[in-house]
Amino acid sequence: MNSNMNQQQQPKKKKNGCLIAVIVFIVIIIIAAVAGTGGGDKDTDSGDSSKKAITGSNESSVSSVVKDENNEEGSTDSSSAEESEEKSEEESKPKAELATIQEQVCFEKNGVKVTAVSLEDEMFGGKYIKLLAENNSDKTYTIGCSALIVNNCMISDLFAAEVAAGKKSNEKLYLSSSDLEASGIENIGQIEIYFHMYEENDILNSIKIDPVVIKTSAFDKMDSKPDDSGHELYNKDGLKIVGKYVDENSFWGKSVLLYIENNTGKEVSVHCDDLSVNGFMVTGVLASTVYNGKYAVDDIMLSSSDLEDNNITSIDDIELKFKIMYDNDFMNMITTDAIKFSAKAG
Repeated sequence: MNSNMNQQQQPKKKKNGCLIAVIVFIVIIIIAAVAGTGGGDKDTDSGDSSKKAITGSNESSVSSVVKDENNEEGSTDSSSAEESEEKSEEESKPKAELATIQEQVCFEKNGVKVTAVSLEDEMFGGKYIKLLAENNSDKTYTIGCSALIVNNCMISDLFAAEVAAGKKSNEKLYLSSSDLEASGIENIGQIEIYFHMYEENDILNSIKIDPVVIKTSAFDKMDSKPDDSGHELYNKDGLKIVGKYVDENSFWGKSVLLYIENNTGKEVSVHCDDLSVNGFMVTGVLASTVYNGKYAVDDIMLSSSDLEDNNITSIDDIELKFKIMYDNDFMNMITTDAIKFSAKAG
């Protein structure tokens, strides 16, 4: 009986031995895979590899720090110095906080009342102002936004809310996360809103509303110094345009990021014309309106189809003219001379 039991147990021992061998083999593969990824540090900044600094046409572009594999000790020292410098800059910069606002009436006009209730932050949509729109008139009104300014920076002002006669509506006025990030704004201290409204199907008779200024709890810590770093493309009569970088993998495709600062005493609209990339004419879309005393960080969107038709895979050399209009005066639009700049890898 015992001998039979021993004979039956032997196969089980073999089965357990195979199982252990398989487990050991899998563990060895996992360890080897983990060890293999240890050399992937060179690609840690790959997220920004599509962004290339803009320089003058006869200059090499400002490239990111590249490790010298033949002088690892020297590169380590320089990297450490840069990390220390970045760390000190981060420590000196006021920490961003989730700012709050006090409830305030934005405007009352023709029986329509709009109140800014709170400043909120949602996971996917980003920061927004919660608005309460009340229509106590006998007409349907659409409320829109002509301009939205955060910390003196013009950002996207897409907003429209239709409120029927005698009704109320809770609305969200979003503060574009991408615009705030591109402008380096973390602490929102002041928000300026230029509302307008019009009766149903009568947009041509839009009513302008006096601008409202909302100060947040982070007003004393707000990011008030704009990042105007980059290659200066135009600077005349109080209007400055700086090329910051070329983004070859932006949300809408390939684009050129500009910093535009207006101290002309007038409202300025900036467009582009006669745009070429690497010597080929392409369509570029720029329509940036900047109020006096304000600035904007805006994109020149490049036509993907034009780039494909000309087999352009890398944005290197760019030439364009800026068309500048003051106070919506189409008759006196200014066109600059051709401006060349480069984003070639140095």
